[in-house]
Amino acid sequence: MTGLRLTWVQPEDLVGHELRQATEDGRDARAIRTRWTAAGGPPPPPLAGASTTSASPELRALATRLLDELANLPSPLTQHEPTSLKAVRATCPTWPLPHTTARGALLPRLHAGWLGRAVGCLLGKPVEKLPLHAVRALARATGNWPLATWFTAKGVPGELLYAHPWNRRSAPTSLAENIDGMPEDDDLNFPLLNLLLLQRHGRDFSTTDVARLWLDELPAGRTFTAERVAYRNLLSGLEPPLTARHHNPFREWIGAAIRADLHGWTHPGDPAAAAAQAHRDATLTHTANGVYSAMFVAAVIATAAAGTRDVHRALATGLTVVPPHSRLADAVRLGIETASAHTDFDTVVDRLHYALGHYHWVHAIPNAALLSAALTHADGDFTGSICRAVSGGWDTDSNGATAGSVAGLLAGDPGALPDRWTAPLKNRLATSVADFNGIGFDTLARLTHQEALRP
Repeated sequence: MTGLRLTWVQPEDLVGHELRQATEDGRDARAIRTRWTAAGGPPPPPLAGASTTSASPELRALATRLLDELANLPSPLTQHEPTSLKAVRATCPTWPLPHTTARGALLPRLHAGWLGRAVGCLLGKPVEKLPLHAVRALARATGNWPLATWFTAKGVPGELLYAHPWNRRSAPTSLAENIDGMPEDDDLNFPLLNLLLLQRHGRDFSTTDVARLWLDELPAGRTFTAERVAYRNLLSGLEPPLTARHHNPFREWIGAAIRADLHGWTHPGDPAAAAAQAHRDATLTHTANGVYSAMFVAAVIATAAAGTRDVHRALATGLTVVPPHSRLADAVRLGIETASAHTDFDTVVDRLHYALGHYHWVHAIPNAALLSAALTHADGDFTGSICRAVSGGWDTDSNGATAGSVAGLLAGDPGALPDRWTAPLKNRLATSVADFNGIGFDTLARLTHQEALRP
């Protein structure tokens, strides 16, 4: 009988990732790294939690001690990368004020935002986890480069598919020949959970309310990386914000950003309130740059939801809620500047991978740069936004989803989205969250609209 081994939570799987995180945030972990390597501890796998063999009791005990020691190492970046909302606001000299909203047209914008999120996510699903050169090769093999439509296995040489197989879980539901409605994905589950959160607790929800909702409605097996560690911490009796910090080397990854749409959708024209709401959600699982990425997305979406067609204004507003000397702010500026300087998007992507490729592919920092570059380069165009976001590699489905949400809002109406993208969804979303399975995007838009209008 094969034993069950939980990934993303075992101490021996986490030490390598925490050592990598220490290098990124300037902590001196050389002595700890030497002890870990000498004991036979593994480096971080290419995919978080990819190890499938159990560690010895001695190695696991050492891993637990070393994680505690790593947590106590001081970082020189703390001053510029705080986590508390008060401290974040203190670093932001141009914290945004509410602005005028075209509320009469909000419902169709929300409908387009929901559809856009699903389309972008679905486009990126079959190539999630693949390296950039594989994404390009698979698309080129079918004449789909620059990327302009769904991925397909039809016409791809067998040797290429052998070398770079599609995402195992996603290919049966996300290749062009297989799409039949929107399949379940965490990039859609979390917006559903946050819709439930607002329905039950309103805008004044606490981070503890988020935690209780997860325990009630989110299957543990549908959580990954930082969310799974925080879930484990909750079950161990820890409370927020310690849930985000304790033995959680994924706390600056992209997970909080994929939960931010509802906060922006329900605060059209008020990016500061959207960012503050995203902060309360994000701090269950993330710190610093992981939290900023959620605040940035929420503020961008709140600006787009107000009725602007100017994606550059939305991105600039998003930056006003991010500490200006943080690595995430630097990455967003790099993405925008690089996209503005080059007409060829492959060149933009190559430069971003060169500059930020040392981060894990799920980390918030490189993905925020790519998202910002894709939206900038596409200049608000829906197809251009999602295809650029996905074609840049890294976290393809998450970036595609957020780009689609923003670009859908900018389009302003579901009828403005090309039929080749929306028709295969069949207005049907699969999910394991509450009673939402099979729900239509038009219904989700109406429910979200109700929360946006709630006092």
